[in-house]
Parts: sequence; structure tokens; C-alpha cells
Amino acid sequence: MGFMTKALTVTALAALGHASPLLYPRANADNVTFVFTNAHGLNFTQMNSTLPNVTILATGGTIAGSSADNTATTGYQAGAIGIQDLIDAVPEMLDIANVAGVQVANVGSSDVTSNILLDMARTLNEVVCEDATMSGAVVTHGTDTLEETAFFLDATVNCRKPIVVVGAMRPSTAISADGPFNLLQSVTVASVPSARDRGGLIVMNDRVMSAFYTTKTNANTLDTFKAVEMGNLGAIVSNTPYFFYPPVEPTGKMTFDVRNVSSIPRVDILYSYQDMHNDTLYDAVRNGAEGIVIAGSGAGSVSSSFDSAIADMVESYGIPVVASTRTGNGEVPPSDEARIGSGYLNPQKSRVWLGLLLAENKTVEEIRGAFARVAVA
Repeated sequence: MGFMTKALTVTALAALGHASPLLYPRANADNVTFVFTNAHGLNFTQMNSTLPNVTILATGGTIAGSSADNTATTGYQAGAIGIQDLIDAVPEMLDIANVAGVQVANVGSSDVTSNILLDMARTLNEVVCEDATMSGAVVTHGTDTLEETAFFLDATVNCRKPIVVVGAMRPSTAISADGPFNLLQSVTVASVPSARDRGGLIVMNDRVMSAFYTTKTNANTLDTFKAVEMGNLGAIVSNTPYFFYPPVEPTGKMTFDVRNVSSIPRVDILYSYQDMHNDTLYDAVRNGAEGIVIAGSGAGSVSSSFDSAIADMVESYGIPVVASTRTGNGEVPPSDEARIGSGYLNPQKSRVWLGLLLAENKTVEEIRGAFARVAVA
């Protein structure tokens, strides 16, 4: 792409304080004019000293999806549109903040890997947390695994600034696409001081939600992301965020420093069902899993035979096995059995947490203690 970059001096930047932002026309994606490049190499298409600065990391997904059918809400191509096109499609965000877009991936969320997550966490810690001029960040993401990325970033981007993860349930080409307004609201939330000290956030469908608790609850509808038992942190009305409560951290939350972590150990999720076979557990470990999460029935239950296999796995191989629930909500309490109760973490979030704990070389008992923090004592 033929980008033209013009660096502004500090003196010149000081002269850019206006009540309205400085808008620079962009004819097309191949003719982008960057007016400022900061010390971290982030390119801004405007720099208005009266507005906060926000970094947008783009990974693809439905919010960047495209289809020839403007009624299609399935079967579209995810990740077809780049970050600059997303920014250009919502010029109103330039009334809210100076934004710099970074394309870290352009895939459906099912193809987001732990290596991509580690790279994003390192990037956000460096270019947002360590930069006093940056108010916060937005991560655009496909919705299918959005909650896992949001939970991972909540645990690994350890600063007071809002890290907002956003997606869309309709591709950009659909009638009434939800992506543009979701993106505008996310940039707004990332810009406001009242969003600080709340950990990772998910902003979609006029709601502000905790990344620690929120999950996707419906495969198709716009109001899919919810923390059913815990509720929302706030709402957005006419693009003005309103928080219901002052900043507070979720009970039992842990943070992880991944600056020196090169990879996340493999953790597999096994789904519990009637007549579940024990060999699925042994096969997972034989093929490289260093931890197992069970999506158990009810409050994490499995058959008596599978329970015995779990005990054998922990005793013979030292492999931690975390029992969660396939029901979508509720607690799997701590127990004296070999398996570890996941507390209020669902299987996919239990997998993320277990992987991070294994990356820190925690023992089975230390892992048990970590999950006990998010359970009824």
C-alpha cells in the first residue's frame, strides 16, 4: 500500500488543539495519509490534541465480514475487510478520539491461536499500558471465540486502562449491520476515564460488560453476549456510556505477566455425555494435552467410570483436570476429589485460565487453589 507519512513535531502538535477534529480525506484504502506516527510506530490519520488517543487492533471476524447477499447473516466471508476500511466506514469516531489501526490478523475467530493472543497481549502492554498518551484500546474480533480472547486479555494486559473487545453478529454488507455502531461505542468507552479500573470489557449491542464473566449465549441474535447471573456493567445511550457501579474487580481474578511466555501449553476440553468413554481422556494426554477441562453435566458431573479415569490421570501423570459445566451458568464447587472445580468459570474460560497457570509452571494443588478463588468457599 502506498502510504504517505508526515511526522509532526511536538510544537506543531500543540497547535492542533481545535474544538472539532482535523479530518483528512482518504480517497481509498490505497491512498491513506497519516498525519502522525508515534514512538511505537502507530499511525494516526488525525491528531487533535483535544481528543484522547485509542489504538484499534483488528483480528477479522464478522465485523470485517462481507457477502454478496445483504440479507446474509451466515455463510459470509469473515475477515474480508481491513482495519483502515473499518475506520473509514465510521468517520464519527474521529469526533471521539484519534485512532490508530493495527491489523494483527484477518481471520474468523475460530482461527485465532494462542500465539496471536500472546502477540496481542505484548503489543497492548507496550503500546497502550506503557504509553501515557494512550487512553485505551479496542480489539475487533469474531464473536464465536470473542469471550476467550477478552478473558485472556483481561488476565494478561495488566494496567488500569480499558481494553475493549468488540465484534458484530452481522457482516458489514448486511442490512442494518451492527458492526459500525458497535465499533463507535467501543472507541467511546475506551476513551472515557470512567471506563478505567474495570479490567477487560466487551462492548456490543449498547451494553458494557465484564470480560471476566460475559459469554456468547445465542448463535444468531444481536443480544447474544451476556453475563446472565452477574449482569452488565453499564449501558450506552446516544453514544454516551453510563456505568451502573463504580470500578470493581471480579472476585478471585488473577493477572499474568506473559512478557517472557513463548507459548501456552495445550489444554483440551472434553464434553461430558451419557456413555462417555474413558479413552477420550487418555487420548487427549497421549496427543499432547498438558491439562484437561471437562464440560460436565450439571455441576460438573461425569460417570463413575470416567471419574476413576480422572483420578488415575492425576495420580499417574500429574495432569490437572478441571471440571466445569456444560449448562452455561452456575458453579462447580471445590471438592476433595482428584478433579478441580472450575467455580464460576465456564469450560472455555477454564481452558484459558488453566493454560496460563500451566505456563507459570503451577502444580496441581496450586492450580486447585487458583480455581477455588472463583468459587464459593
